[in-house]
Amino acid sequence: MARLQELFVTQIYREELQRGPTSSLIQELGEAAREISTQDRAGQAWSKANDYAGYTSYASLNDLPDRHPAFADLVRVLDRHASAFAKTLEFELTGKRLALDSLWINVLKPGGFHTAHIHPHSVISGTLYLAVPKDASAIKYEDPRLPMMMAAPTRKPSAKEKNKTFVALAPATGTLLLWESWLRHEVPVNHAKDERVSVSFNYRLD
Repeated sequence: MARLQELFVTQIYREELQRGPTSSLIQELGEAAREISTQDRAGQAWSKANDYAGYTSYASLNDLPDRHPAFADLVRVLDRHASAFAKTLEFELTGKRLALDSLWINVLKPGGFHTAHIHPHSVISGTLYLAVPKDASAIKYEDPRLPMMMAAPTRKPSAKEKNKTFVALAPATGTLLLWESWLRHEVPVNHAKDERVSVSFNYRLD
């Protein structure tokens, strides 16, 4: 009988932080994120100028852990999970370490979306979801081999997740997702009636 061997697997790390000792941190972060979003005039201006439907601190703030203790606590949590993911990926760090490079707030309004992109110059990227209302956007990942598939036929609607060209993962409040930064991803249109709030981040090799 023929044997199938899976090669070059793309892995997504998922943890639910709404459970256990981190549950109170999720609530505190959600409140802090909304508070900061109302105060950050530069971030509001950048979001408006760049047609971001909502608010992001991506281009305006680089000191969230210093602005609110909840974000300082979050960094310690993220460091732990990034380290665990790196072990799963079997990275050979050769004396180096993964260091948090950037951390930013996203408040996506109903009807908002984020086009497909990667995170250059980073090793691991991720998002922690702080508020996920009903019908909020999932995150959609793209098979990194897509540009090289040439004449490959489309996949069946019933295809196994591992064989699909695009996979959408629906988060809940408290979901933490990590992936390698070269993995192309997007946020489809937010069909929820309320805002979807998250914190995204990058780790670099230091």
